[in-house]
Amino acid sequence: MCPFNCLETRDPSDRAAPIGEAVGQAPTPPDPLLKVLMQIPLLNGLSAGEIARFARGVREVKIGKGTVLFHRGDACQGFHFVIDGQVKLAFTSSDGHEKVIEILRPGQTFGEAVMFMDKPYVVMAQALTECTLLHVSKNVVFEEMAHEPAFCRKIIAGLAQRLHHLVADVEAYSLRNGRDRIIGYLLREDEMNGEASPHGRVSIRLPTSKGTIASRLNLTQEHFSRVLHELIDAGLIEVEGRTIHVVDIEKLRMALS
Repeated sequence: MCPFNCLETRDPSDRAAPIGEAVGQAPTPPDPLLKVLMQIPLLNGLSAGEIARFARGVREVKIGKGTVLFHRGDACQGFHFVIDGQVKLAFTSSDGHEKVIEILRPGQTFGEAVMFMDKPYVVMAQALTECTLLHVSKNVVFEEMAHEPAFCRKIIAGLAQRLHHLVADVEAYSLRNGRDRIIGYLLREDEMNGEASPHGRVSIRLPTSKGTIASRLNLTQEHFSRVLHELIDAGLIEVEGRTIHVVDIEKLRMALS
């Protein structure tokens, strides 16, 4: 059942009211939905009235663990926002080999770049856990872009940030060894749990399987496990299933080459 008491649906051909017109001309979404839409980075900074216009192009998507949301080559009709769960984006070769490109978590979006290029998806998306997503139709996004230059600038900034992250990934894969990639990953996980821990013992719960994380870091699972054992032997970490106990986070930072 939809947690937003069901989203109001309207004909996709209906145009959104331009910025500055009365909010009453656009459907007012239920408060829970409005709060969720305000968390979408692409909509950050817009007024409640402006965000409300996106409601008519939003639908909730619930998928189970292992479900493929879309395949490479499928048409892109909008972008997704992760409310709950984890989704991986990956390439799959003809022989079944998989390369994980990104692991997406609550608060993150995906599909914007392909949506703006008006091209099919170039990767597949699969749920790593049970997921609740919002799908935002490209029609309402394009209509808002036509009316509001500031919204266009926000989109450009968001895509530029994605490009910056991509360049950082390429740098890590090309210039850093496997040990440094894994240490860097653990440090980023610590930061994602809040402010980076300054020192002392820290426990980090891996968000998904070690094999998936290894693929994300462009490593084999065997290489990933070997590096973990090296870090254990060095007294830097302790491993308990999917939980990594960092003995001293500051010492782990200093261990980066």
